[in-house]
Formats: sequence, structure tokens, C-alpha cells
Amino acid sequence: MENLTHYPLLLFAVSFVALSVVAVAASWLRKRYPTADDEQNEHLGIILAATLTLLSLIIGFSFSMAANRYDQRKNFEEAEANAIGTEILRADFLPAADAADVRKLLEEYTRLRIQFYLNKDDDQRKQLAERTTQLQAALWSAVRRSSAAQPTPVEALAIAGMNDVINSQGFAQAAFWNRIPTAAWFFMAIIALCSNALMGHRSSRAEPRLLFVLPLIVSVAFLLIADIDAPRHGLIEVRPQNLESLENSLGAR
Repeated sequence: MENLTHYPLLLFAVSFVALSVVAVAASWLRKRYPTADDEQNEHLGIILAATLTLLSLIIGFSFSMAANRYDQRKNFEEAEANAIGTEILRADFLPAADAADVRKLLEEYTRLRIQFYLNKDDDQRKQLAERTTQLQAALWSAVRRSSAAQPTPVEALAIAGMNDVINSQGFAQAAFWNRIPTAAWFFMAIIALCSNALMGHRSSRAEPRLLFVLPLIVSVAFLLIADIDAPRHGLIEVRPQNLESLENSLGAR
């Protein structure tokens, strides 16, 4: 079961509501118990400024983490398409019958890898993973059988290429599993709640609508970070453009 941070729009809604409630509650408490003097207000202002600075640094750091992971997924998708395309060409080094089998399996494998990037259903992804493992075993068996029957240095290139195909899939899968740690989200949420509580306490006499400005800004930042970090359920996704181009070129052959 994926956690809340894997659903950016839901995270935005929950964050905005939670931060708004905290800000309004702090403002209400300040109005009901107005005991702070000017010196205390000054101290609260310093604490609020430091907390907002810390929050901005953590948000910036988290955004950088998410952006790096997004670029990594794109790079691995490109590497995977290149590995499959290269192996299709190296299949020419195999005997005709084995080459035809390898090309046919690679065409199906390419379509399967495209579905991996586009599919958002958990159950279907499990089926795709099982079918991917089966196809990888069949592809490896095909090139190994040909090499065992008539080993040559040229056929060794086909074996090396198939190894790259299988490895590239593993790297791509690992990149999709690599997300911002839940602990980082937890600490970021705690600091955001504290910042909004302090802001609400300081803004007890301000326009009530202003209390929702900071929760909105922070929630939008959370939305952007989660959207880049969540390749399955966000608005920003990794499109398998290179694999789709490869599939189109295979259909034209």
C-alpha cells in the first residue's frame, strides 16, 4: 500500500486543511488568552522567522532530492530503450531461427516496458512484473541456447547485450522505488505545523483570510515536491518516449 505522499493532490488537500486548522486554532487561542506583551511578541517574531527559514531550506532540499530522482528515472528509461534497441541489432549475429525468436520476444518486451511506465494500477503492475520476469528468462534462454550450440566471439556480443537489457530494467525499477524518505516528509510536516501555529498566533489581529496564505503556499510546495517524486499518481510523470519511439521503429521494419 502506497503512502499519502505518493498521491500529490490528496497530499495537497490534507496539508492545506491541517495547516489551516493549526493556524486558525493558534489565532483563536491568542485572542482568547491575550497574555503576551511586546517583549514576548518580539521573541515570537524571531522564532517565527527562524522557523520559516528552516522550513524553506528543508523544502528546497526536498525539491532538489525529488528533481534528481526524476532526472534519474528519465535517464534510465533512455538507457533501457538504447539497450533493447542495441540487442535487437545484435540479434542478427545469432542463427536465423534464434534471431527471429529473440526479435519477437524483444518486441513484446518493449510493449511491456512501456506499460510499466504508463500503468497506475497496483494489481496490474504486479502482473507486469511477473510477465517481465518470464520474458527475461525466455530471452536469456534464447541467446544462451544459441551460444552453447555454436559459441563465437560475435555471439558473445548478443549475450552481453541481453545482459544490458536485463540490468537496465533493474536500474529503472530501482529508480521508481527510490523516493524521498518518509522520515523527511515527517520532519518537514512538523516544521510546517509549527510555522503555521506561530504565524496564526502572531496574526491574531490581522485579516482572517490572511491566515490561509501560508498554509496555501506550503501546501503548493508539498504538492510540487510530491508530484515530481511520485511517478505513478502525479500530474508530472516520466513518459517512455524513447521506448515508444523504439516500438514505432520496430513496427516500421
